[in-house]
Amino acid sequence: MDPSAEDIVRIEAAVFRRLRDHLVKRRPDVQNIDLMILAGFCRNCLADWYREAAAEHGVALGKEEARERVYGEPFDAWKARHQREATPAQLAAFEQARKRHG
Repeated sequence: MDPSAEDIVRIEAAVFRRLRDHLVKRRPDVQNIDLMILAGFCRNCLADWYREAAAEHGVALGKEEARERVYGEPFDAWKARHQREATPAQLAAFEQARKRHG
């Protein structure tokens, strides 16, 4: 049985929530800069994509509101608990990765 368009939307939404929860709740130890180096996206990118998708559907969300929807709390609070200052090695790797990821 092929899934309906509505089923696909529900499945994709569940996948997004699982990815979000994995990155935010289960693996807060993985730094955004490391995600950017390895994958070319991070939690903040998810928030940007969330905001852009909302806009495409006529829903206005600010940057901080979209981040709160991804992080489950104000970004500054999550950042204070989980995000460390980037090391010189991470910054150098990030610059190299930006060239690869475009």
